[in-house]
Amino acid sequence: MKILALDVGEKRIGVARADSTTRIAVPVGFINVDGSEWQEIAKTARLNNTNFFVLGLPRSNEGNETAQSLYVRNFAKILVEKVPGIKIRFQDESLTSVVAEERLKSRKKRYEKGEIDAEAASIILQDFLETFTVEKMAQEEAQNLARSTGVVAGLKTTATGVGKNVANITKKETDKVKLNTKKAKHKMKTATKWISGIVILAILGLAATGVALFIRDQRYKEYQEQFAQIEANMQAEVFSFTIRPGETLAEVRAGLIEAGYTATEVDAALNADYDFDFLRERPEGASLEGYLYGETHEFYENTPVKDIIKTFLTGMERAITDNGLVERYAAQGLTLFEGITLASVVQKEAPTPEMPTVAQVFLTRLDYGIPLGSDVTVSYAVEQVDPDRQTYSDNQTALTIDSCYNTRLYAGLPCGPISNPGLAALLAVAEPAETSYLYFLTGDDGMMYYSYTEAEHIQNIHSHCQNLCNVAL
Repeated sequence: MKILALDVGEKRIGVARADSTTRIAVPVGFINVDGSEWQEIAKTARLNNTNFFVLGLPRSNEGNETAQSLYVRNFAKILVEKVPGIKIRFQDESLTSVVAEERLKSRKKRYEKGEIDAEAASIILQDFLETFTVEKMAQEEAQNLARSTGVVAGLKTTATGVGKNVANITKKETDKVKLNTKKAKHKMKTATKWISGIVILAILGLAATGVALFIRDQRYKEYQEQFAQIEANMQAEVFSFTIRPGETLAEVRAGLIEAGYTATEVDAALNADYDFDFLRERPEGASLEGYLYGETHEFYENTPVKDIIKTFLTGMERAITDNGLVERYAAQGLTLFEGITLASVVQKEAPTPEMPTVAQVFLTRLDYGIPLGSDVTVSYAVEQVDPDRQTYSDNQTALTIDSCYNTRLYAGLPCGPISNPGLAALLAVAEPAETSYLYFLTGDDGMMYYSYTEAEHIQNIHSHCQNLCNVAL
């Protein structure tokens, strides 16, 4: 069962998620409180296929509720109205934001306020998971599964319901004992020794209690076995899908088809319209190339392809928002689309530690009006029209391809992203190295070599790139 947690604030709402089977809370981002938060929460619930939410309920150091507690409770009331069917649990929390900030500081990485909120939500959710009993898990699992697949048609109660059923069974057995007791008392009136009647009643009571306990244990064991089977069925219905940084849309398409989807439904999803603000800046007719954020997600086997695509688009939205990429790209003289396009080239050209310097080289060449001269853009251009290399069979021919992606032939950026960049490449363009190189290459030894002039670059080719620089594009 998927669980989402919210750290509710007046400006932002931190979000975390977990699965009741793995019981590990993971921060996933934050939602701005600007009037659209209800829609965003509903969208997050749909993407994670859950209606189960945990809200942090602030308390003072003495354990008392505060004014912020009342704010959260009122927020919960409105949330229930805005998102029908939602289930809310409260988890007491105190100073989670302080702990979250300390965690982020200890990781020695830059972070923003939204990351603190998301980390706080993960702390709240982890605390909740520690107290979320097996019975409660089974209850939610059975109810969710009954609604979605009908697997537990006969299990309208869960572990809590099991307790009620056991209580009913015990009550019936107790009633039988009472009836037997009355009969025994009636017989004892004619007995000459009342002590014998007490002994008989005691034996009858012990026997009946033993039967009741035996039945209870057997029924409870049956329910446990049924719940275990339900969880096994649910796990069997889930699959993981990964988009790795640097993968192209064609590779993502192939991966979805390999996962069992038809080419028709995959193509329909990849060409569909999606309601994300950051997609509206793309040129007309642009594909989703570059906008599917590289990470791993779990999905149910019957999840529509569009929902899978939405999940990865949401990851990109989070990366853009959390890292202020629109503003930081603007500082480099780039639009968001241009920044993502350049990041997609950097992703294919350089290992992670070298990405900021490679980004600097490309940005400098753009400033000077020099063609980027990137071979990976040429490869992408050829891949679009001649994947089998029947026409462009050698490098000399490939370098002449008349394509807006060919940055060896045309100055400026390629006409769109050539891969789906990861966070490191996106950040490298946002904050390039403070160098002024104009050339780079990857040597036969795997090292990067930089130079300021073409003569130096040619010398680096002769000295370090006799093999790799001649590999087919």
